[in-house]
Amino acid sequence: MRDIDCCAQHRFGRRISVAASVVLAVAMGCVAVGLTANAQENPLGQVKTPAPVEKHAESPGTPAEVTAAGTILPRSGIPRLRMEANLVLVPMTVTDGMNRLVTGLEAPNFEIYDNNVGQAIKTFSTEDAPVTIGIVFDLSGSMTSKFGRARKALSEFLRTSNPQDEFFVVGFNDKPAVIVDYTSDVDDVEARMVMLKPENRTALIDAVYLGIDKLKEAKYERKALLIISDGGDNRSRYTQGELRRVVRESDVQIYSIGIFDTYASTTEEELGPILLSDISEMTGGRMFKVSDIGDLEDIAARISAELRNQYVIGYRPSDMKKDGNWRKLKVRLVPPPGLPTLTVHFRQGYYAPSQ
Repeated sequence: MRDIDCCAQHRFGRRISVAASVVLAVAMGCVAVGLTANAQENPLGQVKTPAPVEKHAESPGTPAEVTAAGTILPRSGIPRLRMEANLVLVPMTVTDGMNRLVTGLEAPNFEIYDNNVGQAIKTFSTEDAPVTIGIVFDLSGSMTSKFGRARKALSEFLRTSNPQDEFFVVGFNDKPAVIVDYTSDVDDVEARMVMLKPENRTALIDAVYLGIDKLKEAKYERKALLIISDGGDNRSRYTQGELRRVVRESDVQIYSIGIFDTYASTTEEELGPILLSDISEMTGGRMFKVSDIGDLEDIAARISAELRNQYVIGYRPSDMKKDGNWRKLKVRLVPPPGLPTLTVHFRQGYYAPSQ
């Protein structure tokens, strides 16, 4: 039986190490558009949000979990399945009962099921690779008293990420806009955020929709979205159903920081935590609810640590029908003896190719 060592205390929590294994980060990306704003203007006021379409295609752009190993996505276009590979990549994180990150597990500690059928693991990795990260940042009026802290939390997240990661920032109030285009320069992101001023209402759904669409231009194969918001949507043109469908079809892992008021005054505010939690968990990410505004920076650093400490399992489905249907994923942990109860966080499924 292997001894378990606990890593030193960090601001984002204590990690448990099962072995001296190197850990991997989730692909994420950031985009930035040079948008200047002064205190008298709404920095997002001139942005036009595209009208929602009646129906989204179910699966022509198969999620990047189903992609050839080593594929690098171009700056434009939608990721497609390469049929000669049929490799499904599943990123995941593991936490213990105290919500601490667990690292150092190996391939035999995982079992994976595709539509309830056990699969043979072909690849297993835990390296810290660069990712593309999109940040969706709430600039609505209700964020005025929290804006300084939220901006520092964003800075902490960026500065604890892989130096090669690329980022973009989507800001939103009445409308969303890309306010910082793809960059790896943290100072550039911080300088642009200082110029912004929270005001107006909350088009959260439109902003997440824009962030997912922008990630189609990501340089790295693996991508993630970080949402920082304090309330429910009250302005978007897209619906929750449309957003959930797009999230399910995408290859994006979503983390959320919810800065919610103790007592929600509107239906939209009541539904805000549910929406963020749902779309995060269906992608293998998580929603962190902030009870103390002073904890924002620590939570941001913790999310950054989780993205850099992920396991990625690859397998070739034993029954890969090209029917375009949703295929459910399930991961079961087989931890070494002596460990406490562990929880694995992973994407709920993917769409099979249609041709």
